[in-house]
Amino acid sequence: MSTQDHILIVDDDRDIRNLLADYLEKQGMRCTKAADGREMRTMLETHHIDLIVLDIMMPGEDGLTLCRNLRASNGVHANTPVLMLTARGEDMDRIIGLEMGADDYLPKPFVPRELFARVRAILRRTRALPPNLAPPDSAHARELHFAHWRLDTIARHLIDQSGAIVALSGAEFRILNVFLTHPQRVLSRDQLMEFTQGREADVFDRSIDLLVSRVRQRLGDNAREPAIIKTVRNEGYVLACEVRGQKSNDI
Repeated sequence: MSTQDHILIVDDDRDIRNLLADYLEKQGMRCTKAADGREMRTMLETHHIDLIVLDIMMPGEDGLTLCRNLRASNGVHANTPVLMLTARGEDMDRIIGLEMGADDYLPKPFVPRELFARVRAILRRTRALPPNLAPPDSAHARELHFAHWRLDTIARHLIDQSGAIVALSGAEFRILNVFLTHPQRVLSRDQLMEFTQGREADVFDRSIDLLVSRVRQRLGDNAREPAIIKTVRNEGYVLACEVRGQKSNDI
């Protein structure tokens, strides 16, 4: 991870913004602060941001709305990783956050050291697969063809048979890309958790199951009898179809 990683902290509480920025800067990161959605958009337009720390509970546009709009945009930061700060640690908070496209969540109160660890983990996994999931040659393809779909690995969206584009959140793209670069191989929840959320799976954490469910919905894969991403009882999930890669210079 580079010492030049640029973190955007979005929180309406000035003390929290300053506390987090001071701590992260002491760890060698560069920080920019925003008090609301308007300032956040301004900073994204004028800076290269590597990760956004985004508070849910803000007046006006809340963090969930900002995250959803960011993911739905076509801007250069549409896939920028987002760490959501939640007021509570309840399942519904993190489920909604993940559905809006957040890459991870951190319930308040927390210590800055834990936030730094989460930030570092998110940056690590967005740049490289874990060693035990080193990608094959097909991972370097511009497009991955499977079933009746194509995944554009540059634009990070799905394309169906008719050419229609299906948008994906950052977490949805990463988990689908892992499946596509490791077809017909059972991937455990621990492996998928490490890549998509940068931490070990908790026995009560259903975020991986939620992500798989969301991707199945995108693919129109029947949840009761899925044909593309199948559940392997007590083991994890497997992509059950063949995958072909197409290089950029072939398109």
